[in-house]
Amino acid sequence: MYTALYRAYRPEVFDEILGQEHIVKILKNQIDTDSTSHAYLFCGTRGTGKTTTARILAKGLNCISQEESKPCGKCSVCMSIKEGTYLDVVEIDAASNNGVDNIRELRESIKYPPASGRKKVYIIDEVHMLSSGAFNALLKTLEEPPEYVVFILATTEPQKLPATILSRCMRLDFKRVPETLLIKGMDDICRKRNINVSEDALRIIAANADGSVRDGLSILDQCISGGDTEVGAKDVLEFLGASGEETFMELTDMTRKGKTADALLLIDRVLSDGKDVRQFMRDWVNHYRNLLMTKFIKDPQNIINMSAENIDRIRKQSSSIDITDINKGILELSKTMREAKWSTQPRILLELAVVNLSSEMKNIPEKDVSAQRSVYSSNNDNSQYEASAKTPGDTMNTDIHSADKISSGKNSDDTEVSADKHSFDYDAVWKAVFEDGEAAKGSFYIIGSGSMLTDIGEHEFTVTAGSEHVKKHAEKNRELLENLMEKHTGRRRAMRLELNGGNMTAGKNKTIEDVARQAESVLGIDVEIQ
Repeated sequence: MYTALYRAYRPEVFDEILGQEHIVKILKNQIDTDSTSHAYLFCGTRGTGKTTTARILAKGLNCISQEESKPCGKCSVCMSIKEGTYLDVVEIDAASNNGVDNIRELRESIKYPPASGRKKVYIIDEVHMLSSGAFNALLKTLEEPPEYVVFILATTEPQKLPATILSRCMRLDFKRVPETLLIKGMDDICRKRNINVSEDALRIIAANADGSVRDGLSILDQCISGGDTEVGAKDVLEFLGASGEETFMELTDMTRKGKTADALLLIDRVLSDGKDVRQFMRDWVNHYRNLLMTKFIKDPQNIINMSAENIDRIRKQSSSIDITDINKGILELSKTMREAKWSTQPRILLELAVVNLSSEMKNIPEKDVSAQRSVYSSNNDNSQYEASAKTPGDTMNTDIHSADKISSGKNSDDTEVSADKHSFDYDAVWKAVFEDGEAAKGSFYIIGSGSMLTDIGEHEFTVTAGSEHVKKHAEKNRELLENLMEKHTGRRRAMRLELNGGNMTAGKNKTIEDVARQAESVLGIDVEIQ
């Protein structure tokens, strides 16, 4: 009968455990000095070796070998524990044995000493699945068990455990296994089986394993299950429903250059080949991450785990892309992945993300263009729109005259102004903020319809709320508002909140007609003034 790779090559001694040296060192020292704890809590994501380490610790506590390093993995006790027939090591699945009655049975069995070993070991897997009553029943036993009993609790979600349980255990956190170690481990297994798996294929498997040894070996197992002795990167990509790096480089270039139609056709071609939509999103955002890493790190091979040739190609593309475009790609795709997680139409969301990333200025509605023009004019240099209507001499004179006015703090009528005072159309900027896709959430609309932007200074902008209720909503969404204002004005500023009737630092008070017109603009309906 065939045995899955992750079971056939499960570590049997401490030295075979991958990527958990900090835990191995502690446990080996405790066994050697006979100073083991009465209760352990092993925490970590799936496939990092929690249950395997628990079994090896149980072997070490009962190994009868005379060797200095325990467990030996060869004596009768070690072999019995490996086969699951050793009476003094009890494994309990808390997911299916999570009631009070199950814990009562455990408490009864604890009264009896080990049948043949030195320690009686109870391994409780997925312990966070126990009911609250079961946890309470376990408390006293866990705090003061008999000297011959050792508890090993394993969980992927330690935050779900009661504090009373956590305080009674020695906690050891398992890390995700680095991709370099996963690649080395899988390569060793392939050599033992006389299977030739390319380095690029192993890199792809390790990247998709996400630090889990079990997941990595499961993917490898399925890739070689066809009986082939040669496995390449293309075979792994086809199995995963993923795409090669060339696809993402091409797609990134298309979106950056505004070739929306070409990008959508490429998406259609890839998905028609049977690629998984969500996997495609994950791989694409990872490509943007690789662009980010190569932009700042001279030798990123250990971080992004790719061949030197692929890294050179990514670095070349990264050098031609502005950091803001990379940031935009990561944020847009991350948002799309969150929305696609529960969507029945993830493909449409992906296509929408492509359109958003590749939209050119000519495709932006005129109302957005006017808002952006007001943003561009806030720079110290004249905007492109102003520059086209002036000669170089006029531009120089205007700049000098403007600088004089700003430095004196007054305009020609001796009215105080700031550098940014007349650079923005406040209504246009505020409208652009609330028409931004990032602002599309429930209570956020209340702020846009019940407040107005009344000032944009050098270090802060002022929002005047029409009521205390609106002001509270604005304060609750302070970070998002500041982020959106930075996006639409080009500078990070702190938000200052005022109630209607406060100091209107915009230099003007709006009439009821102005408010009505603004309401018509935001709501898209006719507002009649009584």
